[in-house]
Amino acid sequence: MSEIAGEVGAASGPQRQSAAARFFGSDLFYSFRRSPITVISAIVTALLLLSAALAPWIAPHNPFDPASISITDSLLPPVWNHDQGSWTYLLGTDDQGRDVLSTILYGMRISLSVGFASVILAMVIGVTLGLVAGYVGGFTDALIMRVADVQLTFPAILTALLIDGVARAIAGAQAYENIVFWVLVLSIGLSFWVQYARTVRGSVLVEANKEYVLAARLIGLRPGAIMFRHVLPNVTGPILVIATINLALAIITEATLSFLGVGVPPTQPSLGTLIRIGNDYLFSGEWWITIFPGVTLAILALAVNLLGDWLRDALNPKLR
Repeated sequence: MSEIAGEVGAASGPQRQSAAARFFGSDLFYSFRRSPITVISAIVTALLLLSAALAPWIAPHNPFDPASISITDSLLPPVWNHDQGSWTYLLGTDDQGRDVLSTILYGMRISLSVGFASVILAMVIGVTLGLVAGYVGGFTDALIMRVADVQLTFPAILTALLIDGVARAIAGAQAYENIVFWVLVLSIGLSFWVQYARTVRGSVLVEANKEYVLAARLIGLRPGAIMFRHVLPNVTGPILVIATINLALAIITEATLSFLGVGVPPTQPSLGTLIRIGNDYLFSGEWWITIFPGVTLAILALAVNLLGDWLRDALNPKLR
């Protein structure tokens, strides 16, 4: 038994090494390391993601713990202000006495969580409908594409506001506070599914007439198996590009909704909520409450967008 396990381990080791070697020797990795802007964007994105994930351990304070917050420390300036600044609060405090640096770290967790969850939801809905529309065709294709066309006539932010308003009216004020995160995910996810559906549908129309699909039909595979096991892996390139770009758009949309007052509550602020809170004090001199979260949001969105642009060019066969 141990000999068999040793043979399996010896066989799997070179396979893993060859897979890693293929990746580092691929055109994709070559394109990545040849672009300094892409490398910097990837490093910045990774640092922000790690900072958000490790917020409970690296944040100087817990902004969600009322016992650690003192109203007497409210509106303190950053540490480089020698008159009132303190090393306890490196980037100052907000109107409730919360450390701005800590709220940014925790706020990024909420913004990124909403962004990733909404992108996954939009991807699942859009890819599924795109596969069905492109593979089945006929009335089903026409119906899905007409719904997508109607969806495109409304800006994403208006669609999100509409869904958020309906959820708020149905759930009520108290229940809404408990489900606001998932309402945001649903609102943003239903705003972005059209891009996936239209892109996947176009790719499926091309792939559906290829020999491997015809062979799969010939041997009697079900349409669901053909779509998800054979066609879907060949259209993942455009999906990854759209998902990367939509992540930045989802984060910005969540920040916009929170800035308008229909996002997460101020007790658990995202980056958009922090910007909205600081906007009330911007012209009274407490600029740090809104500037630092705004700069963080801009850097995060820019870094993710640059990665999406690089991925789009790297996966485009016409540019190789």
